[in-house]
Amino acid sequence: MSGLMLAMLTSMISTSVVGTALPTIVGELGGQDQYSWVASATMLTMTVSTPLWGKLSDVFGRKLLFQSALGLFVAASLVAGLSQNMGQLIAARAVQGLGVGGLSALAQVILGDIVSPRERGRYSGYMGAVFGISTVAGPLLGGFLVDTDWLGWRWCFYVVVPFALVSFIVIQKVLKLPKITRSTSIDIWGATTITASASALMLLLTLGGVEFEWNSIWTYFLAALSLLMLALAVLSERTARNPILPPRLFRNRTFVLTGLASLFVGMAMFGAMIYLPQYLQIVKGLSPTESGLMTLPMVLALFLAGVISGKIVTQTGRWKIFPVMGLLIVAVGLFLLSRLHVDSSEWLIGFDVAVLGTGLGLSMQMLILAAQNGSELRDMASTTSGVSFFRSLGGAVGVAAFGAILTNRLKDEIADMLRAAHIALPGGSNVKLGSPSAIQQLPAPIKNIVLEAFTRGLETVFMVGVPIALLGFVATIFLKELPLRGASTPAPAPAATPLSKDDLVLAGLLLELIAQRVERTNGQPSALLTAVAKMAPPDDRPEGERARSVAKNVLRPTSRALIAQAAPPQKDLVSGGISQ
Repeated sequence: MSGLMLAMLTSMISTSVVGTALPTIVGELGGQDQYSWVASATMLTMTVSTPLWGKLSDVFGRKLLFQSALGLFVAASLVAGLSQNMGQLIAARAVQGLGVGGLSALAQVILGDIVSPRERGRYSGYMGAVFGISTVAGPLLGGFLVDTDWLGWRWCFYVVVPFALVSFIVIQKVLKLPKITRSTSIDIWGATTITASASALMLLLTLGGVEFEWNSIWTYFLAALSLLMLALAVLSERTARNPILPPRLFRNRTFVLTGLASLFVGMAMFGAMIYLPQYLQIVKGLSPTESGLMTLPMVLALFLAGVISGKIVTQTGRWKIFPVMGLLIVAVGLFLLSRLHVDSSEWLIGFDVAVLGTGLGLSMQMLILAAQNGSELRDMASTTSGVSFFRSLGGAVGVAAFGAILTNRLKDEIADMLRAAHIALPGGSNVKLGSPSAIQQLPAPIKNIVLEAFTRGLETVFMVGVPIALLGFVATIFLKELPLRGASTPAPAPAATPLSKDDLVLAGLLLELIAQRVERTNGQPSALLTAVAKMAPPDDRPEGERARSVAKNVLRPTSRALIAQAAPPQKDLVSGGISQ
C-alpha cells in the first residue's frame, strides 16, 4: 500500500504543482497565448486514458501496467524539466497526463484486487487523504521552488522523480498479485472511438470561451464529433468480444448511480478547488503560499472524515450513509463559501473549507468502494476506471462551466458598478485584470470595484455548485446498500441459467448409469465405488454396501426426479433400467 500511495501522491502533486509556477515559466519560455495548455494538456490526456488503462491491465497484468505508467510519468517529468520552449513543455505535460491517468486508475484497481470490500473501507480514507494532500501540497511546493533562487521552476518537475523511483522499487519488491489468465484480445476500435469522443469533449470544455467563442463553428464541430464517436463507441462495445467499457456495466444500477454521483462530485470539487484560491489571493490579498495554507483545514477535515468513515465501514459493513451525508455536507459547504465577502475573517474561511473537506472525505472514495463491491470480479478494472473517468470528466466540466460563469459575471458586475460610481475609463468598462499583485496596485476606487465584482462572481460560482452537489446527493439516495463482501466471499455472479429438458434427461440417465455400475461391481474395489461410498454418512458398513445404499436411496430417486421434470409424468423412462 505504501508504494501505491506514494505513486499516487507524486502523480497528483505533478498536476497541481505547476499552477503557481506558470507565470514564471511563461516569462522565461514565452508563449502567453499557450498559457492554459500547460495545465489543460495533462487534464485532457489523464481523463481520456483512464478507462483504457483499466482494460489494458486485464490483458497485460496490473503490476506491469502500473509500473509502465510510473515509468512513463518519470520520463515525461524529466523531459518537462528540460523543455526549452512552450511546445516541448506542453507535449511533455500531455505524456505526463497519460502516466497520471494510469497511476490514479490502477492504484484503485489493485486495491480492489488485493483487499476485500469489507476491509477496503479503511484504506479508502488514506486514498482520499492522498488526493487532498496533493491538491494543497502541489501549489505550496511550486511556490517554494520558484521562490528559491538555486532551484527554480524546472524543479517543479524534477522533484517528483525520486519519489516515483522509490515507489517503483517498493512495488517491485513488495507487491505480489495473483496470476490470473485473462483474454489477450484488445478492443482497438472501442479504444479509438472512446478516446476520440472523450478527447473532442475535453477540447471543447477546455478551449471553449478561451481559444474560440462558445457560439462558433469550432464548438459545433467538436460537439458533433464527440457525439458521433460516442455513437460509434456504443456500437463497437456492443459487438466487441472484450470491450473497454462492457455494456453490461450500464445495466448495473450501482455502477450507473456511482458514476453519476462521481460526475457531480468532480464538478463541485474541482470547481471549488480551482476558484477558491482566486478568492483568497485576489479578494483577501494573500500570497500563493498563504492561500495554500488556508486550505489546510479542508485537507485535515478530508483526511479525518475519510479515515474515520473507512474504519466504521470496516467494522460494521455499512457504507451508504457516508456518501449520502457527504454530498449533503458538500452542498452545505459550497453554500457557506458563497456567503463569503471581502471582510470575511480567516477563521470563518477555515471553517467553511473544513465543512467542504468533510463532505468530500465522506463521499469521494466511498463511491468507488460501492461501485467495486457491486461489480463482478471480471469487471473490477473496467468499473474502477469507469467511475474515475466520470469524476475526471466532471472536473473538466466544472472547471469550464464555472470559469465561463465567473468571466461573464465579472464583466457584467464591473460594468454595472463603474456606471453606478460614475467612473469613466479610457477603454470603456473593460478593465484589464492582471495577476493578484497587479490588482492590488489598482487605484482604490477601481480596486474596490474589482474586489467586489470578484466576490459576487465567486458567490455565483459556489451557489451553482450547490444544486450540482444536491444532484449527486439524490443519486446516492437511490443506491442499494449491497452487503460488503468479505475476504472469502465471491463477487455476485449472474443467476444460473435453467437447464433445458434435454439437459435434465441427460443428467438423469447418467445418474442411473452410475447406479447400475455400482450394483454390478460385486464388491470389487474401484475408483467409482470409493467415490460413491463417500456420499454416504460414515459408519461401520463395508465400502461396497455403503455405495449400493447411495445408488438405491440417492442416485436412482434423483435420476427419476430429473427425468420426470423433463418428460411427461405418465412415461417412466427408467423403469426397466439402462441396457448396455
